[in-house]
Amino acid sequence: MQINIPEVVAEVTAAFQRYETALNTNDVKTLDELFWNSPQTLRYGIGEHLYGYQAIADFRKGRDPGSVVGRDLLKVWIVTYGRDFGTANCEFKRHGATKTGRQSHTWMRTPEGWRIVAAHVSLLGDATPMKPA
Repeated sequence: MQINIPEVVAEVTAAFQRYETALNTNDVKTLDELFWNSPQTLRYGIGEHLYGYQAIADFRKGRDPGSVVGRDLLKVWIVTYGRDFGTANCEFKRHGATKTGRQSHTWMRTPEGWRIVAAHVSLLGDATPMKPA
């Protein structure tokens, strides 16, 4: 299996950037489009666990638009595996927030294009204590 085929990395990066734009502008139609329309799709949010495409779409539809806050990306890490699978991870800071957030997406090529099959969003907490060296 080839890792990070340049044209596949470019495709996943473009899909990730499209998602990021839709997220920051609350473009629910595009956000829904970019998730795989399947009962196997998963999204763990900061305050919710969503199993299946319909639960994710219902969450977006029911969310107060005033709760959508823009964010700045601090780091993006995209890796592709072969031609049909990739991950996009990022660290971000929401405007007006103090905590750093983390987001993980698993992307899969489908007949409709690249789609998110699993997503996880969390906020960074306290570091795990380590043993002295």
